[in-house]
Amino acid sequence: MDPEQQTSHLPPADAPSQPSAEYFSWDYRLQLIGLGFAFYTAIFLLSHLLSAALSRTYSSLLAKEKVFWNLAATRAAFGIQSTVAGLRALTEDSVLTRERVRGQEDWSWFNILTATGFFLFENVALHASSVVFWTFDLPLATHHFFALSGYAGAVVWDSLGHFLPMVTLLLEMSTPFTCISWMLLKAGWAHSLFWRANQWVMIHMFHCRMVLTYYMWWVSLTHWRELSTHVALPQLLLFFTGLALLTFLINPIWTHKKTMQLLNPVDWNFGNKHAPENGSIQGQSEVSVKPHAS
Repeated sequence: MDPEQQTSHLPPADAPSQPSAEYFSWDYRLQLIGLGFAFYTAIFLLSHLLSAALSRTYSSLLAKEKVFWNLAATRAAFGIQSTVAGLRALTEDSVLTRERVRGQEDWSWFNILTATGFFLFENVALHASSVVFWTFDLPLATHHFFALSGYAGAVVWDSLGHFLPMVTLLLEMSTPFTCISWMLLKAGWAHSLFWRANQWVMIHMFHCRMVLTYYMWWVSLTHWRELSTHVALPQLLLFFTGLALLTFLINPIWTHKKTMQLLNPVDWNFGNKHAPENGSIQGQSEVSVKPHAS
């Protein structure tokens, strides 16, 4: 293939910074997207293997609950990457913070591309699971559609700066605590002090998510002229539609559910089952184990 056809347009000469040229090669971009997809697929499989070998709670779960367990672990791993990237964008004096609409750096490109790979994995796993088990979570599916579309759009329309995409990744800060909450609930620890402490932190993270969306609106509105000039219209529509859904629908619903779960520990992902007590686990048959067995 002609090298010129493999390379996206480089940033204009007056752009605040020019990341490494390799990030504008489609071959390199696709490699990093594939790396993100493969890495988080490996996390999913590793979670399954370790849980099957070490956890009696996991062994007793229904098949669809096992899939959700491994997806929760995978999301938690991505949440750690996203939190680091988002906090770096917010706290580091970098091109991203100085040029919030057009600033790009090598590390932000790496996170954009691997996040695209993760959201591709998430959508494949979510919809495959929905087909196999005849279930569908509309808020989650909507969230992942806009996530994949938004980050894929940031790759295609690469004039967009990376400050807002990196701050958006910080919304994943709740996922490690969500993972811990659900796994401990299934293991019968829902009435333990540790579970309640984690639930309090998780609820706080969801409130932080809401504050973060308000901050993103403020940044967007105060930089509207630059956004409308330098960002493609389809990308703007995706971003603001997704942000509006998060702000006014998805975040409030999830925050309410997590708060109610603290008061009444139920697994609302699977028919509002009440949490088992003292390690009692639900699956193909009822098996009683001690909480520390998980």
